[in-house]
Amino acid sequence: MMPLPIHELLLMFAVLLAGAALMGALAGRLGIPPVVGELLAGLLLGPSLLGWVEPAPTLKAMAEIGVALLLFEVGMDTDLYRLTRAGSKPVAVALAGFVFPAVGAYAAAYWLFDLQQLVSLFIAATLTATSIGITVRVLKDLGRKHSEEARIVLGAAVLDDVLGVIALAFLYQIAVKGEASFAAIAPVTLYILLFMLLAPIAAKGVAWIIGALDRRSDSPALLLTLVVALVLAFSALAHAVGAPILLGGFAAGIALGRTFRVELPSSIRLPFRAALSRMLAADPDIAHRVQTETRPLVHLFAPVFFVLVGVSINLRLVDWHSPRIWMLFGVLLALALIGKWLSGFVIREARLRQHAIGLCMIPRGEVGLIFAQLGLTQGILDDGLYAALLLVILFTTFLPPFLLKGFYALWGNHPALRLDSPARSPQSISE
Repeated sequence: MMPLPIHELLLMFAVLLAGAALMGALAGRLGIPPVVGELLAGLLLGPSLLGWVEPAPTLKAMAEIGVALLLFEVGMDTDLYRLTRAGSKPVAVALAGFVFPAVGAYAAAYWLFDLQQLVSLFIAATLTATSIGITVRVLKDLGRKHSEEARIVLGAAVLDDVLGVIALAFLYQIAVKGEASFAAIAPVTLYILLFMLLAPIAAKGVAWIIGALDRRSDSPALLLTLVVALVLAFSALAHAVGAPILLGGFAAGIALGRTFRVELPSSIRLPFRAALSRMLAADPDIAHRVQTETRPLVHLFAPVFFVLVGVSINLRLVDWHSPRIWMLFGVLLALALIGKWLSGFVIREARLRQHAIGLCMIPRGEVGLIFAQLGLTQGILDDGLYAALLLVILFTTFLPPFLLKGFYALWGNHPALRLDSPARSPQSISE
């Protein structure tokens, strides 16, 4: 692709930002997650309809930065320590919500539709995602953010984010190698695990230096600039070890979150143990400032990615008369809905609460789009498969808010779901 003249690139970027903002705002007014509006903006502005925006290399680079910053924000909200203390229920829900749709989608793609193994793996991984941001927003609007089901779902979402990012890293390496054999993924598995273990600690050390410099500086932009540099540096490091760049942003976000902690074993006796403990401890003030100052950047760059997701596909090239595409869409949509919904029933809770937890786990949103886009850019998914997956992600993104609102309108005052009532056993509540 020839580089665009600077005036065309600037105009294209302006149109992209305006389209993302207007369509996202319109979706929000209609009660639909803004990410759906941004995706539709890409379909409208791209080759599918108007043809005003194309995936230029510069815009793709901005989209990659947007994804890294988005996963940095997710990492800051991820409380790994809380996950270890949350008990078995969130873990069971997360694992079930990951395994059920993945196994069902892989089986359908590989055996029912006779797709290649790598293609089937990408489809399965795409359906494992959960966009907890959408669910949290709906629960907050309904006054249910502090309910028992919300506590379980939020705990499950922490593990779901970690599993999803690791799965994406594995699939990225498989896509690069072009095979799904043990020999292809064994080395990078070790690299990724070491990166996930060591990168947050290393990033925390760098963040401590950034915080110390910020306290001694009068520059208002120093903290933001150095944090963004940290995110980009760790994203580059993640790519160097064979993982997607967003893994670096995720690790940096975990390190800078207000809940990050590393407990040194008491058996370790170091002369600088106290200083090391202070360095690795979370700094709530710095974490709050980082989150506040980086949020506008996330809101600026992340929509670029979601618009380009829509721009990257030309719906005119898709054979919409093919029964295979519609059958694939229907089967995957059913598996996506049922697989996540069933995850609420693997724990011992009141029946209505099990339904609520399952519905809360359904939204795919941003994470599903990242999975699908990776498959398209690596040449794993063709336009037809990508279109079918895009439809599944769209439906599983904007349906759950309405399903949850309807569910709580009918059952929100039931004793099993009252905010002040203790959890009951399944036998105590009838459907």
